[in-house]
Amino acid sequence: MKLKPLGDRVVLKTVEVEETTASGIVLPGNAKEKPSMAEVIAVGPGGVVDGKEVKMEVKVGDKVITSKYSGTEVKLDKEEYIVVRQNDILAIVE
Repeated sequence: MKLKPLGDRVVLKTVEVEETTASGIVLPGNAKEKPSMAEVIAVGPGGVVDGKEVKMEVKVGDKVITSKYSGTEVKLDKEEYIVVRQNDILAIVE
């Protein structure tokens, strides 16, 4: 099954990032707060949303930073995704 977002929505998959503390302890992704970095899996068509023309700025494969508590979490085929509006994406990581 495949997710196809509508309007200005974007489907993201969180990127697990391990961090090391100052003392050298590795913190796995699930030991921290919700990560804000994600990979774009699917992008909606944009167009006219709420009476305004929306141009989609992100594309599939982009790494992005999102607002900490934005979006709707969806579980599909044992994978977890987040569906957000494009304006909840703060930056593209290059």
